[in-house]
Amino acid sequence: MSLTFKHIWKPLTTITLWGASFVATKSLLDSLSPLGIIYIRLIFGIIAAIVIAFSRKRSFKLQKKDLKGILILAIISILHLWIQVTGMQYTSASNTGWIIGIVPVIMAVMGFLIYKEKMSGFQFLGATISFIGLLVLISKGDLSSINFISNYGDLLVFASAFTWSFYSFYGKKVTLDYPPSLTILYLFVTMIVLLTPFIISEEFFHNVSLLTKIDWGSLLFLGFLCSGLGYVLWAEAMNELPANRVGAFLYLEPFVTVFTAWLFLGEEITFLMLASGVVIIIGVIMVNRK
Repeated sequence: MSLTFKHIWKPLTTITLWGASFVATKSLLDSLSPLGIIYIRLIFGIIAAIVIAFSRKRSFKLQKKDLKGILILAIISILHLWIQVTGMQYTSASNTGWIIGIVPVIMAVMGFLIYKEKMSGFQFLGATISFIGLLVLISKGDLSSINFISNYGDLLVFASAFTWSFYSFYGKKVTLDYPPSLTILYLFVTMIVLLTPFIISEEFFHNVSLLTKIDWGSLLFLGFLCSGLGYVLWAEAMNELPANRVGAFLYLEPFVTVFTAWLFLGEEITFLMLASGVVIIIGVIMVNRK
C-alpha cells in the first residue's frame, strides 16, 4: 500500500500537534499549576469531542458495563498527566519530547518482564541503546552528574513514560466499542469529575483571571487541537492504516518539540541534545522491529 497525502495527513497532523503540546504546556507553567493546566485542557477537550460527535451524528449512549474500565483509565490518565506536567516545571520542553519518545522501549521491556511477551536479542540491544541515549541526554554528557535533585524534572517525565505504558497495557484489556470522539468524551468527563474537588479554589479562579491572551491561546490549542482533534485523528489513522505505519510517525514527534521549543521558548538546540536524541530514536526503531 503506497502512502499518499490522503493517508498521511491525519497522523502527520497529530504528531505535529502533540510535539508542540509540550511547548504550549511549558509556556503555561508560569501562570497555572500542573493540575490547573490539565483541568482547563480537559474542559476544552470535552467541548471539542462533543462538537466532533455531533457533527458525525453519534449516539451518546453509554453502556453501564464500561464504567469501571473508563474510571480506571481516567485515574491512570490523571496520574500520568500530573507527573508529566509537574516534571516539566523542572526540565525543558525539548528534554520532555525526547524522554517521552522512549515510551515504546519501556512498553516492550514491561511487556517482557510483566506480561511475558517475547523480546528478541536485537530488541534488547535497541532498548539498551535507547537508555544510553537517555542517560547522555539528561546528564548532558556527564553521567556522574545524574542525581535525584538536579534531574528531578527529567526523572518525573521519565516516570510518566511508565504510567503511559500502564495506561496502554490496561487499555488493551478494556474493550470500549465507541467511536474515538465518544471514547475521549467519556474519559475526559470522568477525569473532570475526579479532578474537580482538588482544583476548585479561590486561588485557581484568581490564577485564571490573570491569564493572558497568549495563555488562553495555549489552552485552546491543548484542549481543542491536541486533546480533542488530535486523539480522534490518531484513532482514525489507526483504523485506516497498518499500526506499524502509523506508529512510525511517532519518531518525528521529538523533532517537532525541539523545533517549536526553539522557535517559541528560545530553548537552545545543542549538538549533544540532537545526537543523544537520535541515539534514542535509533534504539526505539530497533525495539519496534519484529
